Amino acid sequence: MKKNLILTAAIGFQLSQLQLFIKSLREHYKDEICFVIGSKDIKIEDELKKHNCICIKTKIDKRDIQLKRYKIFLNFLKDKKFDKILFCDSRDIYFQANPFEYQYKGSINFFLEDKKIKDCKFNSEWITKTYGNRVLSELSEKTISCGGTILGSHKCMEEFLSLMIRETGEHKFKKRLKYILTFRRDKGGRGSDQAHGNFIAHNNLIENSYFYPNSSGPIATVYHLNKIKFNKKYQLINSLDEPYLVVHQFDKRWEFFSEAVNFLKKRFNID
Repeated sequence: MKKNLILTAAIGFQLSQLQLFIKSLREHYKDEICFVIGSKDIKIEDELKKHNCICIKTKIDKRDIQLKRYKIFLNFLKDKKFDKILFCDSRDIYFQANPFEYQYKGSINFFLEDKKIKDCKFNSEWITKTYGNRVLSELSEKTISCGGTILGSHKCMEEFLSLMIRETGEHKFKKRLKYILTFRRDKGGRGSDQAHGNFIAHNNLIENSYFYPNSSGPIATVYHLNKIKFNKKYQLINSLDEPYLVVHQFDKRWEFFSEAVNFLKKRFNID
């Protein structure tokens, strides 16, 4: 029986920022986890190995890892074979169940937010600055697909990573003039791979793609989540009154999540 895999990166984080991710995940999930971490992250490496994680160490700057992680992950998958793979963020995620114990409908599954691209200034700008106004016009009515949680078969995830490498290479974020003239990084480009991910997802570049709505799906991206509701166990539940498997971006709605997160931290003995 093939194992499942979780792929994530944690460059520039403190160990304390990863504890909730790894401890909540390992409560429900026993298969493989692969972390990309910094070359000097000794404490993080030691802790992750206690939880049977694979660590890939890199010297890539934390400001560059967002775009360069795709090649690292694709190289890692060579000559391996997993059943399903979850590509996800790490710092702002916790797990309420095993993310693979669900009957996913797609060969690759994208998880939508609760806002159209045209109604989000960040996503709109990322698309404009990478693909131009024509592509923004084509995608503006589409609902944002979250780039921080994508789940699919091994084959489809390799295809997704390859497409992300191609798209981020061919369609680079266009820096504002003042940053070009002063040879500085344009902070507006942070997260611009969200544009490439939405381009791939909404153009159905991978066969048998499926989109899950934020309100009733198995994974919640809570920044734009319209209805935030918990059960008596402090679990975030969807419109079907079912606990989400994965909760993402909880720190952006702290006024709603502080009680639930503090409950989990106490339970997992996290300071």
